[in-house]
Amino acid sequence: MDTNFNVVLFEPEIPQNTGNIVRLCVCTGCRLFLVGKLGFTVSDKYLKRAGLDYWNDADIQRFNTLEELQAEYASSNFYYCTTKTKTKYTDRQFQKGDFFVFGPESRGLSEDLLKSNSDKCITIPMAEGQRSLNLSNSVSIVVYEAVRQNGCL
Repeated sequence: MDTNFNVVLFEPEIPQNTGNIVRLCVCTGCRLFLVGKLGFTVSDKYLKRAGLDYWNDADIQRFNTLEELQAEYASSNFYYCTTKTKTKYTDRQFQKGDFFVFGPESRGLSEDLLKSNSDKCITIPMAEGQRSLNLSNSVSIVVYEAVRQNGCL
């Protein structure tokens, strides 16, 4: 199967979230990129348990830095998922092959990265005063909107 979309987890911290996202990527035909320092080992039992038997079918790539990934895929569209923008994910028209970048659970993506890519930042609307959604839920919401828009499944 061709890759529908690309999910990028920058410095993910919680193995269960990453395991759930592995499963989501397999079920939606997406490639997963793990970038930077991970907050767990890839042999972590919680990671494996959350991903169940989907590991063998997963297309997972590792990069040391976000800059390396962006250089490797310089002609691709990157979208940066954050609570620090007003542009809703539903206001964008995604194309197969787009990259969705998500930051670490405890802090999100850096202010500098968001500022330098402000035209590519997207958010999921939430009730006023709430901090953020769970990472694996956020990835699911954005990926399934992109899949819906493109009739991929």
